[in-house]
Amino acid sequence: MNRAKKTQTERHIPEAVSVPTEEAVAAERERLQYQKRYRQTLRTTVYALVVVAAAAVLLATLFLPVLQVSGSSMEPTLEDGDIILLVKTDDFETGDLVGFYYQNKLLLKRVIGGPGDIIDIDDEGNVSVNGELLDEPYVTEKALGDSDRKYPYQVPEDRYFVMGDNRLTSIDSRNSAIGCIETEQIVGKVILRVLPLNRIGIIQ
Repeated sequence: MNRAKKTQTERHIPEAVSVPTEEAVAAERERLQYQKRYRQTLRTTVYALVVVAAAAVLLATLFLPVLQVSGSSMEPTLEDGDIILLVKTDDFETGDLVGFYYQNKLLLKRVIGGPGDIIDIDDEGNVSVNGELLDEPYVTEKALGDSDRKYPYQVPEDRYFVMGDNRLTSIDSRNSAIGCIETEQIVGKVILRVLPLNRIGIIQ
């Protein structure tokens, strides 16, 4: 009887509970605080990246479009695959490189003449604007190219006469299929090549 009571009593003896030391409590508190700071930092970083990405997209769309060159019509100035930066503006001069929309495509050409200018191109490909021969160091081989126009030719109002630097292969304002481009077609002026890195620099 006594043995049974003793066994029953033993069953109700609670197990010993270990009390954590002050160092362990401090370490656990530090771990929890670190996790909280980490989550806050991660959340802040993600928000910042989203804002920066959105701002970059907005900036590129509204002010500084980034384009990849396709084709050889602007060689040697621009080569196929080059990544270039444009700036949106409505101020264009002879010699400026511009990007413009044509039949849902974005083309890159050089401004030769603006509204009212008289363009003349001889059989050897020498270009004159308003009676003055253009100095074109960006052209390596002059050519009349694919032209069906009669020269001298006057550029209509609110339009620009554009040509590619590769005069042999470029299809541009010399051909009536493209003709002179309207101001509304122009996306912007090419200002910088950003890739490839070994050719990075201002475009002239």
